[in-house]
This record gives sequence, C-alpha cells and structure tokens, in this order.
Amino acid sequence: MLEGTHPMPLEAGLLEILACPACHSPLDDRSASDTPELVCTGDACGLAYPVRDGIPVLLVDEARRPA
Repeated sequence: MLEGTHPMPLEAGLLEILACPACHSPLDDRSASDTPELVCTGDACGLAYPVRDGIPVLLVDEARRPA
C-alpha cells in the first residue's frame, strides 16, 4: 500500500459471498481500519483474517485468534 493512503472497505458483493473457512459464519469487514481484517461473527470462533493489499487472506493458519 502506498504511504499516506488509507485502506478501502471490500465491495459489498464480495463480502456477501465470503465466509469464515473455520466455521462458515459471515465475516465483519474491518478492512478500512488501521489493521485491515475480516472478523468472523461466529460466537465460538471470532477469528480475524488479515486483508493484505486489498486481498483477504482466508487461511486459518494466518488468522489472529481472539484475545
């Protein structure tokens, strides 16, 4: 990402078809934040998947575990 630019949220249509690979729950788009990620909305899961250069990395091994 270029210095001084801000991350942009993912397209709504894309977000509608994506799901958590671990539990298949919908994902909450937090890609416009300082640490862009998609967060699982499942109560028992809650994994946070990074968004790198505008591309969601939906790999369980790359996900951040909830605190």
